[in-house]
Amino acid sequence: MNRSFDLEKLVRPNIKKLVPYHSAREDFGEGLLLDANENSLGAPFSDNQQLHRYPDPKQKNLRELIAEWRGVRPQNVFTGVGSDEGIDLLYRIFCRPGKDRVLTTPPTYGMYKVSANIHDISVDEVLLDEKDFQLRVDKILDAVKPNTKMLFLCSPNNPTGNTFATSAIQKLIQDFRGIVIIDEAYIDFSNQESWADKVVEYPNLVVLQTLSKSFGLAGIRLGITYAQEEIVDYMMKVKAPYNINKLTAQQAIKGLQNWETVQFRMDAIKKERKELKDKLGQLKMVQKVYKSEANFLLAKFTDAKNVYEQLTKQNIIIRYRGEQPLCENCLRITVGTPDENKRLISALKSLGR
Repeated sequence: MNRSFDLEKLVRPNIKKLVPYHSAREDFGEGLLLDANENSLGAPFSDNQQLHRYPDPKQKNLRELIAEWRGVRPQNVFTGVGSDEGIDLLYRIFCRPGKDRVLTTPPTYGMYKVSANIHDISVDEVLLDEKDFQLRVDKILDAVKPNTKMLFLCSPNNPTGNTFATSAIQKLIQDFRGIVIIDEAYIDFSNQESWADKVVEYPNLVVLQTLSKSFGLAGIRLGITYAQEEIVDYMMKVKAPYNINKLTAQQAIKGLQNWETVQFRMDAIKKERKELKDKLGQLKMVQKVYKSEANFLLAKFTDAKNVYEQLTKQNIIIRYRGEQPLCENCLRITVGTPDENKRLISALKSLGR
């Protein structure tokens, strides 16, 4: 247990005093609804989804289903517009603009820093170990300042694809006096267990997940935040009244009800990941393909920028990551379908002639 953690000391004073907007659908969802200035004649097309009515502002059914799936209580679940909304709300709740700081461990997901810049929050960075992209725990704890409020960890990490050692994460949760945020966007492609059900055990732990990756539902923009009930309460207090629309909620529920299909497709992607890694490793232009527990591979090329540009001309779009620390001459390649991966390898072979 982290004895130095005190949630109330971390929350911004104005957030503590905030009186949230009280939306009409919090009180009544059925009956003769003449309370919310909705269009009583309905949508301009035939539908049976009651789209002229506002959605449930607390997403009760969806949060209950997610909670059951991950082994937590609905009170530990927040649903947002992608993980990005969760990140944004955490900044708004805990970090005072122009005063507080956060810690990140590059190379990592870029939105942590972008969101910090939007909120005028300083970012301190501690690079991952250059040998294996693991956390340098002592360096991270040494970088903590009195006004450091949050630590962002991405596991499996983007763009490197590796997971962080459980012991390292646990040490940080126990010793860091602020909020430890583990971004698990790619966790379902990994053999490592999720930290989601540990939010009850560790009050300073927040876990981010999404339906964009393993569920193949990037288009509906549904992100999930797991945290202790008090943190979720603050997120519900600060969010927009109707942040999740009916169509998104319906598709998310449908996805969660088809978990067996999701697992089958993840197994297929893992198989393709291994085959793609092997074939990339056989190319002379590829110096190294890093181990991945995500649905992408990070590969070091002899001339990554040129390879990226040549593939783009063939309408094959991958991600150049050479500008990130420890990723010189690296490309990030999403695992595609068997046909897509064959096309990629064939194009790379043609460039190597």
